[in-house]
Formats: sequence, C-alpha cells, structure tokens
Amino acid sequence: MTRNKKVAAKASVLAAAAALLLSACGGAGVDANASAAPTGDAAACGSYAIAMHAWVGYTASAQVVTEVAKANGCDISQVTLEEAGVTYDAMEAGSVDVVIEDWGGGRWKEWADRGALVEVGPNGNIGLIGMYVPQWMADEYPDITDSANLNKYADLFKNDESKGKGAWYEGPPGYTTIGEKLVAANKLNYTIISTGSEQALIDVFTKADADKTAALGYFYEPQNFLAKVPLARIKFPANDWTDAEKASGLTDYPESPLIKLATPKVMDANDAFTKIVKNFSWTNADQNEVAADIESGTDPAVAAQKWIDAHADVVAGWLK
Repeated sequence: MTRNKKVAAKASVLAAAAALLLSACGGAGVDANASAAPTGDAAACGSYAIAMHAWVGYTASAQVVTEVAKANGCDISQVTLEEAGVTYDAMEAGSVDVVIEDWGGGRWKEWADRGALVEVGPNGNIGLIGMYVPQWMADEYPDITDSANLNKYADLFKNDESKGKGAWYEGPPGYTTIGEKLVAANKLNYTIISTGSEQALIDVFTKADADKTAALGYFYEPQNFLAKVPLARIKFPANDWTDAEKASGLTDYPESPLIKLATPKVMDANDAFTKIVKNFSWTNADQNEVAADIESGTDPAVAAQKWIDAHADVVAGWLK
C-alpha cells in the first residue's frame, strides 16, 4: 500500500536495486491452457520483473499477471521489495518493470518526471484506508464509528501498552498513514502503537472479534480478511487531500483507485506483456477470491490459474 520517501542515498539504493535483480525469484508457474494460450506475437515477448509487495491482495494481482504473461511467451521474474520509494528507485535502476497495485497517492510523480516510470492507469481495485473497529463494537455502540465520539470511548481501548490512553494500532512501516496527524489534530486521547506487519493487525482484530474485546486499528480494503472478520470503519470528516505528507489530519483518508506503474521499457515494447499490463483490470471481489485461496494454503500460481481458467473471457480482453 503507498508510501515512503527515499530511504537511502541514491547511489546505495541503486546498488541495492541491482543486487535485488540478481536475487529475484521467478514467479511460480503452471502449464498454459486454452484460457491463457499464447496469441499473436507472443513468441517475441521480452523479459520483465514484477515488483512484489508484502500483502496477499497484491500477490494475487501480480501472480495472475505473471501466469498470463508466462502463458503468452514472456519471461517473468518477481522481485520482493518494500513499497514506494525503494520500488520506484528499483524501477529507475532497471531491476523492476511493473508495480501492479500502487497505493502511493502520487508519490511516484517525482520518478515519472525523470522518465523512470509511467502511470499506466487504474487496475480496477478501489483502495480505502482507515481506522476500524470490530463490527461487534459498532453493533453495541452505534455512534462509535463517528470520529467525534472516539474520546467518549477511549477507556474501552486501554491496555498494557497504551499508557493510560486508548490503544490506537497503526499500520506497518512503509504503509501510507496519517495516524499521528489524526490523533494530534483531533485531540484524541489515544496512544499510537506501531505494528510490524499486516499479520500483526490481523491478529489484533482476530482476537478482538473472538474474545469480544475492544480494538481500534489501521486497516484497508480490498482485503479478503474482511470476509472472515467484519470490521466497521471510523468516519472522519470528508477527505480533502491527496498527498499524505500534506494532510492536516482533520479529514479522512481518500478513496483511492489503485493504479499500475510501468517502466518505459514495458510501454515501448508493444508485445504481449505491454498489452497485459495496459489492459489488466479486475474487481475487489476478484482479488479477494484469489487472495483467499492463497491464504488458505493454495500455491499462488495455482490460485491464479484457477481464476484465469474461470475467467477466460476477461483474460482474452487483456490480450487485445
């Protein structure tokens, strides 16, 4: 999801990006079939690297693109990276060619201005970041989802980590967040507690749902976890910003159509991969379906191929 300024001097980042290319793991694949069969000039498709970010929804999208591309003659590798600045630097260094789901809110524009990457367009998913509570809390305290009432309920969220205030669980490092601004600007009686991963947030909400204990934490859609543990989003005043660094903290996160980014190499090739990247689009429900299979233990390539087989008409449209 988005998210960071450059985290190192340019020279060292570019060197790291080059090293990452050498260690990139190839995307797991399965045998091509009729639903993703090579078409047209597939034999001329080049070699490309797709950035892999650390949440299962992204894995679902990237793996579907990987399998369709491989079935159409492309040589695809996958490179695991932190989001935002590091990934954009890797694209500039030439070690990554595509980000299939960007939550950066336009932070990539600096790299686009230098010609390192291109905004390809939306991927069909709509992202919504926010602060959430378990649905049982919204059912029991109907006005708790109004941010103006958060201080009224702060005592419910106290725990051993929160220093006498309500516990406010934040997103992992690297994720787009304005949590500190929200707490400060709205004078909320909460202590921000950092979480180290998406899984840590999931654990917080899973326990709160099972034990019927209070929890307030950062989360986002699309995310197939919401089909297992319903959450209710806290509503702050309507969003009035697009750049998280410029947000006042007085208004909510924006609804964000998620976009695809690619290097000029991809856009200029005009091969099967160019077509796939340009045309790839699916819904939150599509992503959640594949992500749920992956989370249940299915190999990502197998989960992706299952969706491809069931949506041959959609895949065919990506290859036009």
